[in-house]
Parts: sequence; structure tokens; C-alpha cells
Amino acid sequence: MTESTFYALSAAPAAFSGLKPEADPASRTAPEPPSRIPRWLERLELFLRVLLRMYVGLALFYAPWSRSFWDQNPLFLHYPVLAAIATHGAIRGMVSGLGLLNLWIALKDAIRRRNR
Repeated sequence: MTESTFYALSAAPAAFSGLKPEADPASRTAPEPPSRIPRWLERLELFLRVLLRMYVGLALFYAPWSRSFWDQNPLFLHYPVLAAIATHGAIRGMVSGLGLLNLWIALKDAIRRRNR
């Protein structure tokens, strides 16, 4: 079974013959300008994004130091090796650092966008 390129070439003969096809009357009209996103929708998206980042940041900052969440986590109780790693102070500090980083990004984004 061989593929033939004859059909692909014969589908657009004007492109290969050097002749320009007639312009379609619909294509002569000016293109529509792109629609702008409403300002209220941009602000709502910013508010929700900052709110989500702050919530995640606070959860990541607080979770490693919470006895009820971190020390009694069913995942850590099921896997003792993972629990030994997770209870190490450096790991708790790194997770809290990610929370602080998330909070910093959220506040920076809110302040930067508000000044525009």
C-alpha cells in the first residue's frame, strides 16, 4: 500500500500555478478588534488568586508545627520511614518556608496589581 501525493497537490492548484484566487467579499471587511476582558472580572480573578495563595501559604506555614495535623497524620502513621523524615526539623522548616514564599508572592501580586 503506497501513499499518493497526487491528491494533496491537486487540491490547491491556484497555489502552484502562480495565479491569485479571487478575494472573498467577506475577507475584505476589516477584522474585528479583540474583545477586552471587563475590569471587574480582572479584579475578581486577582482577588481569588491572592486569596487562594494566602490560604495555601498559611496552611503550609502552620501545618508542619501542628501536632494534630503533622504528628498524627494517617499517611505518616502508615509509613514510619516517611514519618521519620517528616518529623525532622529541616523538613518542617522547608515546608514552612514554602508557605512563607507563597504568602510573599500573594502580597507582592496584590500590591503590584493595585498600583496599576
